[in-house]
Amino acid sequence: MFMKISAKTKICLIIGDPVSHSMSPAMHNAGYEALGIDDRFVFLGAKVKAQDVGVAVECMRKMGIHGLTCTIPHKVEVMKFLDEIDETAKKIGAVNTVLNKNGKLIGFNTDWQGTVIPLEKIISLSGKKVLVLGAGGAARAIVFGLLKKGAKVKIFNRTKEKAVKLAQEFNCQVTSLSIKSEIRDFDIIINTTSVGMKPLEKETPISTKFITNKQIVFDIVYVPFETKLLKEAKKRGARIIHGTEMLLHQGTTQFEIYTGHKAPEEVMRKILYEKN
Repeated sequence: MFMKISAKTKICLIIGDPVSHSMSPAMHNAGYEALGIDDRFVFLGAKVKAQDVGVAVECMRKMGIHGLTCTIPHKVEVMKFLDEIDETAKKIGAVNTVLNKNGKLIGFNTDWQGTVIPLEKIISLSGKKVLVLGAGGAARAIVFGLLKKGAKVKIFNRTKEKAVKLAQEFNCQVTSLSIKSEIRDFDIIINTTSVGMKPLEKETPISTKFITNKQIVFDIVYVPFETKLLKEAKKRGARIIHGTEMLLHQGTTQFEIYTGHKAPEEVMRKILYEKN
């Protein structure tokens, strides 16, 4: 394939730790190629340690990097280095998308669409009981999106203090899951933690024996494609949603922020599933 990259090509970059597993570059670059704008944009990745996020943002500013995508664990930390934060991202308290608009760095959050869109394709969220596992940057966006759509949310986190803090901010509830059978009372279970990724790929964030065939289980981890949580949930008859769907839908929204073009969703989905 002939590469169209030149000195005029705008760089978009995903930063995280780890980041080598990320499929965002493949997904975005496939989108650029499909729209014939791969001479104007290229998407790359870089491992950045937590203590170096400020340095990475300063590099973005100095080098004129066009877009900065933030993954675990940088979604909260990055906010302090930006010039402006979109109202939704402010409410969420986390940023996964930074646009360099003529030298002004603006933060957005598209993670909430990444969760809400796949769920709403199969169920109305209004009034549904949802268990959110985790209390980090991704959980913040997901809780925001669920509440926006009228769901009833409970948060479970291994460090209860973090769950309590998040629940107080968003005016929702916390569960300790001290009675594990409470798991079966939820309509939807969403894992926002890194449990299921290497080196924790043989673990699940909660006991799976109480998952039922009336539930939807969504794991935002997408490497491996099917986590142990999803495998166990499928065995118990639950409907599962792979993390690839969240990656896709937060990415299509992000694509539009970076390029101003409507994302070619099916092209981007195809590349993600081929990579799996």
